[in-house]
Amino acid sequence: MATRHSLTSLARAAVPSVQRAERRLLSTAARPPWPLNAAVSAHSESRRQPRTTTANTSLATLSPRHFFSTEKPQPQTESKIWSFEQVSKLIADPTHKLAIIDVREPSELQETGKIPGAVNIPIKTSPDSFHINEEEFEDRFGCPRPEKDAELVIYCRSGVRGRAAAGLARDAGWTKIGEYPGSWLDWLEKGGKAER
Repeated sequence: MATRHSLTSLARAAVPSVQRAERRLLSTAARPPWPLNAAVSAHSESRRQPRTTTANTSLATLSPRHFFSTEKPQPQTESKIWSFEQVSKLIADPTHKLAIIDVREPSELQETGKIPGAVNIPIKTSPDSFHINEEEFEDRFGCPRPEKDAELVIYCRSGVRGRAAAGLARDAGWTKIGEYPGSWLDWLEKGGKAER
């Protein structure tokens, strides 16, 4: 009984000295001279490859490894945003090279008209319209398909279908894409001319 008690008291007495030693080690430990991410990279790289270092080499002497992505940069995903004033100036200039595209349905255009000079490509009933070839496009819509390097200005009734159509055009290879988010409702409210 006395032996058990003395062992217990010895163990209790040893705990504070062990804790003090741990605190001393932590307070005197030198921080590594390299950035943490370089140390992690070097460590993870050394785990992947067979060790070629000697016992005298420390992590501080290892040069950090750099990793680069081989993925191609993503194409631009944002459209140029057009205002009422900009679209008004655009249609007033007969020499403009932009293609104005109305993506509403033909029945909507018959009721309300369209922005002068706009081409109707109904996105709801013809979602493949930007992916078809030039001949089929002209047969279906009665006008030449805009060139791939042409700048597009896309609008609809309130901007929702226009945003979707801009994404489809981008997927089909057009890179200069603009949206008129106010679309037909904004055009009508601000007194824009209608072509029937």
